[in-house]
Amino acid sequence: MPRPPVALWIWYRGGTFRGFQRQVLGPTVQEALEAALQEVGVPATVMPCGRTDRGVHARMQVVSLRVERGDSAEELAARLPARLPADLGMCAARKPHPSFHAQWSAAGKTYRYRLQLAGTVAPQWHPYVMRVAEEPRLASALNDITPERLAELLARAVGQRDFTAFHENSSPRKLRTLESATLHELGGGLFEVVLRGDAFARYQVRYLVGSALLTAAGLLPEELWRAALETGERIAGLKAEAAGLVLWEVRYPAKLDPFTPAERAAPPGLPEGPPFLGTPEG
Repeated sequence: MPRPPVALWIWYRGGTFRGFQRQVLGPTVQEALEAALQEVGVPATVMPCGRTDRGVHARMQVVSLRVERGDSAEELAARLPARLPADLGMCAARKPHPSFHAQWSAAGKTYRYRLQLAGTVAPQWHPYVMRVAEEPRLASALNDITPERLAELLARAVGQRDFTAFHENSSPRKLRTLESATLHELGGGLFEVVLRGDAFARYQVRYLVGSALLTAAGLLPEELWRAALETGERIAGLKAEAAGLVLWEVRYPAKLDPFTPAERAAPPGLPEGPPFLGTPEG
């Protein structure tokens, strides 16, 4: 008999880890999670919905794994949380649909990027935002960046496009759909970019946000920004730092989604405070 499948919803603060995927230099999220699973008697290799890079946070990362025969998602949910390190936790463990796969079943993702456009970063936000004033390429034109201009540029990125100009060559070149890109004020000069799409390539969010800032500052000609969006033409863009980025949500078709609407609206066990919280979309 095959080992039973389980879908885990985990969260983490990325500053502690060198990304999700296991690597020699560690520590990584995968390494910490698989070590905790080993401690509770579930030796397993986990499959995430996607990898996050060093310093990137996740409010909702979904992983697939198989537990030992005779074990269950409910028993794992009772044993695993106490074995996880402080910056890694679990919201839910569920028995998924037989055809569920954390990565291949995903229908889309939402990312949020936090940036301090003006004022002083509040102490609780220090590890979780991009300080625009401290970015060397933007320092000469900070006063030219307005929220209205940044929101306008981000909105122009919406649509089905070849985003090659905004991601690493390690990701395949193909059409991806950015369903929405909006900017929201959180107060005290802190803003949040919310990007929702069907799929994202490596560094795509960080290059989109950073290059929109560069264009809003007048340091990247708008015609180059437009050409990059329309044709995939390479530009000397800006990769925004990892600290501001959160993998916010992973979406699945209703018949395959292991998690209920109520859990998605109020994730059980999710820590209060930055870098998660709730804002425009809940």
